[in-house]
Amino acid sequence: MSEPEVIDVEVEQPVAPGLRKDLMVLMKVRLNVFVLITTCFGYLLASKETGFDLSILMHTLIGTALAAFGSAAFNQLMEVDLDARMKRTADRPLPSRRMDPLFAFGVGWMLSAAGIIHLAVKVGALPSILAAATVAIYVFIYTPLKRMSSINTLVGAIPGAIPPVIGWTAVAGHELDQGAAFLFTFLFLWQLPHFVAISWLCREEYETAGYRMWSNGDVSGKRSGLLSAVFSLVLAVLPIWPWLAGWTPGVPGYIALGGGVLLGLMMAALSGRFMRDGERSSFRRLFLFTLLYLPIELGLLAFAWA
Repeated sequence: MSEPEVIDVEVEQPVAPGLRKDLMVLMKVRLNVFVLITTCFGYLLASKETGFDLSILMHTLIGTALAAFGSAAFNQLMEVDLDARMKRTADRPLPSRRMDPLFAFGVGWMLSAAGIIHLAVKVGALPSILAAATVAIYVFIYTPLKRMSSINTLVGAIPGAIPPVIGWTAVAGHELDQGAAFLFTFLFLWQLPHFVAISWLCREEYETAGYRMWSNGDVSGKRSGLLSAVFSLVLAVLPIWPWLAGWTPGVPGYIALGGGVLLGLMMAALSGRFMRDGERSSFRRLFLFTLLYLPIELGLLAFAWA
């Protein structure tokens, strides 16, 4: 389960041996904070209509976190050989042989199962099913696909876009409706320029390890920049959806609409700049802007959502 990378493109610093730190790396705790933020966001939007319940939110976050941590462990188990070939991941507990694979498998299994069951018992069947689907897609489809086809980026964005839908459906009376579809589409589209930027910045390591990415062979960066620009322009249009649906009415709605469109156009402009100059610094600015875009746009939607 991931925010993008969501999960497996985190740039890691060398970790000193120690079970606690190794478990945090295995579960990708820092990166999965994004998963919890978007899950919470989905819940907060849905609860504006029916009322906020802190207990349900906490159980939703606990279950989602456990499932995300478990899927991260399975992901690293399946990519030990690839992680060992890249400098930034070679010090992870599995490729560095600090952790027994059987132990990591047990951690992944227990956490994933506990998260799915917790959601089923404490929150509801639909959030639990969504969490199970997220783990399954991430572990059994996206992870092996990275060795086979560059379409993995699109597939990987699916589990990264489900967490806010889990939060949305955790609120009583909310199912897989138009609101859930918007949240999924928003997170799906945001991940694409974010992934493109990361994959190009880490292009050489990915190629050496054997990953099939859109950035492979794209030395000039023009193909990656074009893809990012296209995705950013689609993202710039997306704020029209909640405005037309009446979810962001009045003056706050106009502010969210204008702000969302402007943010998307700024991202497209940064993509275009990279296409023109091909400088690594330009793509790094794009990557940093994708990180800045998400909390700002989430804040605008939360402010304007009725």
